[in-house]
Amino acid sequence: MSRDDPDPVLSIRGLRKSYASGTEALKAVDLDIRRGEIFALLGPNGAGKTTLISIVCGIVTASGGEVLVDGRHWQDDYRFARKRIGLVPQELHTDAFEPVISTVSFSRELFGKAPDPAYIERLLRDLSLWDKSREIMKELSGGMKRRVMIAKALAHEPEILFLDEPTAGVDVELRRDMWALVRRLRENGTTIILTTHYIEEAEEMADRVGVIRQGELIVVEEKHALMRKLGRKELKLQLADELAAIPAQLADWGLELSDDGRELTYRFDATADRTGIPSLLAAMRDLGIGFKDLDTRQSSLEEIFVELVREQRSAAE
Repeated sequence: MSRDDPDPVLSIRGLRKSYASGTEALKAVDLDIRRGEIFALLGPNGAGKTTLISIVCGIVTASGGEVLVDGRHWQDDYRFARKRIGLVPQELHTDAFEPVISTVSFSRELFGKAPDPAYIERLLRDLSLWDKSREIMKELSGGMKRRVMIAKALAHEPEILFLDEPTAGVDVELRRDMWALVRRLRENGTTIILTTHYIEEAEEMADRVGVIRQGELIVVEEKHALMRKLGRKELKLQLADELAAIPAQLADWGLELSDDGRELTYRFDATADRTGIPSLLAAMRDLGIGFKDLDTRQSSLEEIFVELVREQRSAAE
């Protein structure tokens, strides 16, 4: 899936992961990540998001398939691949008794990068950590520890950054800082792959979206194209008079009545040749049903995601 980029920075082919119990965490995933894009991987808990990231980052061993980083095999050229990849994991793993600046500096040197105090200072300032740079890790709040994890992942200036649920359980301020940082990194050429439960993050930042369910990548699409293709629109009509029930003559439109009979909702495909709206309004007029106001809205990415997962579940049953 998604093999249209002639020069992907990351190319995943037939990636599988099975456990002794028989559980298939990943089922032959194919995915190309474009250089310099922000790619959001969405999926419910247990879908395989973290497994996919962990394999690419060398933490978990795949059962089959391959990953190419800048065209080179990630196991044959392990050092080459790891130097180009940074990971911010879900769980907080920090050096409890080390100062922040030592922890971040060590992460840089661990990947063979020469010491660069100026870069480390700039990085810590970007993450609002500079005033905490001499503090011991165990004394930091959870939000500050999360910032340190991000700094550690960026310390060796990776070309590809994985963010696995980076803002789960953090405050609004850090989430906002994270969004700003991600945009700056992308502007500087960093490729970013993020998993998130906060679908508004994907809607806000991602160039493309992938949806994974039960180890299968069920869709990969440009975000705006996905929303145009699958996003339905709603027409909400504020009625002039209360309606006790939807008349049988309007059954073909699949309407919903709410707000104690004062609001009618009609869902339609905005890309279809015929939306059905003119005929609906004409039928309402013929029945003497007037309205005071009307409003339309597009489905959100969250609604599209829920619909995709529901459709896949129904198809599998």
